[in-house]
Amino acid sequence: MRTGIAAALTDLLFDPSLDLHAAADRHFAPDYRQRTDGRWDDRGAFLAHIAHLRTVVAGGSVEVHDELYDGPRYADRHTVRVTKADGSTVRTEVYLFGEFAADGRFRRIEEVTLMLEGSPADRTLGSAR
Repeated sequence: MRTGIAAALTDLLFDPSLDLHAAADRHFAPDYRQRTDGRWDDRGAFLAHIAHLRTVVAGGSVEVHDELYDGPRYADRHTVRVTKADGSTVRTEVYLFGEFAADGRFRRIEEVTLMLEGSPADRTLGSAR
């Protein structure tokens, strides 16, 4: 069984009852790495990013517009809508290419983000710590 980005982001960001490491283990391999807007992070740095977002994000949703699975390859275009703890809203469109580990969890993701709604300070939300 393979994961997908909507399930992964929902567990990581929008289900605060789920332990961060348990959520990550469901969807991301131990050797996971990610590049967002040109910046590479290993799994530890990625988890630090998600831990920070959990202090900023009050709720939200993921809408997948296009999604393709081809063997170990994955690609999608999705929009993340976030309501922050301060009540403001951020909406970001994401173009993603990824690779799965043999067990169906993400091993690598490379993504480019386009902010559709939010303040200028929210432009770095995708890599904030």
